[in-house]
Amino acid sequence: MTNAVVVGSGPNGLAAAITLAERGIDVLVLEAADRVGGGTRTSELTVPGLLHDECAAFHPMGVASPFFQSLDLEREGLRWLWPEIQLAHPLDGGRAGLLWRSVEQTADGLGVDGPAWEQLMGRASRNFDALSRDVFRPILHVPSHPLELARFGLSAALPAPWTARRWRADEARALFGGLVAHKFGPLTGPLSSSVGLMLGAAAHAYGWPVAEGGTEAITRALVARLARAGGRVETGVTVTSYDDLGGPDVLLLDTAPDAVARIMGDRLPSRTRRAYRRYHFGPAAFKVDYAIEGDIPWENPDLLRAGTVHLGGPLEEMAATEARTARGEMPERPFVLLGQQYLTDPLRSGGDSGLNPIYAYGHVPHAWRGDATDAITAQVERFAPGFRERVRHVHVRDTRGMEAHNANHVGGDISAGANTARQILMRPMIARNPCVTGVPGVFICSSATPPGGGVHGMCGHNAALAALDWLRS
Repeated sequence: MTNAVVVGSGPNGLAAAITLAERGIDVLVLEAADRVGGGTRTSELTVPGLLHDECAAFHPMGVASPFFQSLDLEREGLRWLWPEIQLAHPLDGGRAGLLWRSVEQTADGLGVDGPAWEQLMGRASRNFDALSRDVFRPILHVPSHPLELARFGLSAALPAPWTARRWRADEARALFGGLVAHKFGPLTGPLSSSVGLMLGAAAHAYGWPVAEGGTEAITRALVARLARAGGRVETGVTVTSYDDLGGPDVLLLDTAPDAVARIMGDRLPSRTRRAYRRYHFGPAAFKVDYAIEGDIPWENPDLLRAGTVHLGGPLEEMAATEARTARGEMPERPFVLLGQQYLTDPLRSGGDSGLNPIYAYGHVPHAWRGDATDAITAQVERFAPGFRERVRHVHVRDTRGMEAHNANHVGGDISAGANTARQILMRPMIARNPCVTGVPGVFICSSATPPGGGVHGMCGHNAALAALDWLRS
């Protein structure tokens, strides 16, 4: 019987393992940590009973993932929950851009900019399934829907400020800019619009849900599906060399490229080894989890209906802030992503204490060694005066802590690699199939491969399909 080892139990490692196990391969997943899940874990970080997502929190790409959809994870106990407003972006003076599941409702709220928002996002959201089947694959393939991909590509190739010229008011421009800021890098580069377009279209097509009980529910569902297919997971196993693995027929590495180079050593072709060692990582996340009394006192009350809140001010401010961060300079007002998962999922608050968990991270320079806690808190206070007074407990994880918690987050980079134009299109190296390492039977399956970061499992699934093709050859 053909056997496979998968190193790393993040969503991509588990997706690769399930893909292989369901084709009759004997699969063993090895995880260095004492818990499965990588970036999809949930813990009581502040006070007992309050559930905080450790990294990934909102899952537009998870619910939209073609692979996850094929697994019927609801059968394994996963339940998606949607906020009333998918995303909010407050501005000074109590204004806010609001993204609803409905394109039309979002457009209505954007006033004069509504028609342009509906024109840009409407077609992409209506055809999101067709589009995702191409975008979620390696760049070099025969498109399943070439016309839709071409239309998307014309807009996606533009720098975000160019795309934003279609809107006149700050609300629509900031709403789009906050989506683009998920790329963790300058908003002005080529292909930066692609991130905002995909996330916005996914929000309208599928919403930005949370997993009931915490993101770790996704992990539990994937592990249950793997077990039903006959796969196994072992935790507390650190792999430092290929020699530790006993020569499996197939090896898939859900690790950063530099870790692949360390594990494989001189077995890698020199071109691959050089590319992995030169792989470029991007800005980092500095994470702060709060336990607060009651709700956040937002100046704009609509924000108490939103699951995700982007704190970054108008588009021009975000563009300047993200450019500074990418240059290695810590901005006074970092871009902050804030989560109010408990509004949608009351299980997160854990009872009658009156305390609620708040999730937040700020964008900071790669491997930055400072403390951004006050800067992140100040950004919340900027749009919610009185927030500080409601904070009862705080848990902080700096860039070193992010990497210690998950070795794939090198220097605190939770995107597993800088989203430059080249690395958006083709990562971790220029190759016909980027998950192929050049060593027979060995593949990289982490978010350092297309289609990149996000809890969608497609990197692992794509790598496993490549492994199956290799086995058949």
